[in-house]
Amino acid sequence: MLRWGELLTERHPGVRLQLQASGSASAPAALTAGTTRLGPMSRPMNEVEREAFSERHGYPPVELEIARDALAVIVHRHNPLASLSRRELDAIFSESRRCGAEESIERWSQLGVELPGDRIVLHGRNVASGTHDLFRMRALCGGSYRVHLNEHPGSAAVVAAVAAESRGHRLRRSQSPDCRRQGAAACRLHRRGTFAPTPQAVRRGDYSLSRSLYLYLNLPPGSALPAPEQAFLELVFSPLGQAVVEEQGFVGS
Repeated sequence: MLRWGELLTERHPGVRLQLQASGSASAPAALTAGTTRLGPMSRPMNEVEREAFSERHGYPPVELEIARDALAVIVHRHNPLASLSRRELDAIFSESRRCGAEESIERWSQLGVELPGDRIVLHGRNVASGTHDLFRMRALCGGSYRVHLNEHPGSAAVVAAVAAESRGHRLRRSQSPDCRRQGAAACRLHRRGTFAPTPQAVRRGDYSLSRSLYLYLNLPPGSALPAPEQAFLELVFSPLGQAVVEEQGFVGS
């Protein structure tokens, strides 16, 4: 969104994009309150959010898919763990184990990995993030997180924490699958085979933690967007705008 805003200003010097990036949950509230016409989200609006918007404005929000993304489960680069099944992920991150694991996984040795610090320390995104909810639904079969999950407001902070870990090796979920160069490595996931979060696997839907990224609009039926918002949308879906998607590590829509 920031890069698109910069390009928009280059094309239209009088236009500025002001972005509040506090998590997907903030977009529906702002759209409903009328403080913005555009709301980016890394998950679909839920029924409660849609109903609140429709009750306030008398029509539903417009949903546009603007890119594809993937969540990655990452470990320190010196951790030899290469892959995980959903059942193992659930046993690691969840209290409820709805995916069918018989016991919780709390130590690396339970995964066949020998490390100086055997206990697994969990880190991930906070509750305001679409990443938090998607991981809960997809990886934990809709179950609940462990109470000792350490939550962070941004994916960059999660990746940085992995890279900085030197005495033990911690398991975390992050929005960015391309983090090896920052000191972490992404694990492959088992699902009718073993798939890494590559662009090809994300496009095909083979990687189980892939998702769509959305832009929601407050646009009354039969109305046209104001010129600045219309120029922004044209940029997003232009070849230049979709090139930005690829440059930023996402997958084009």
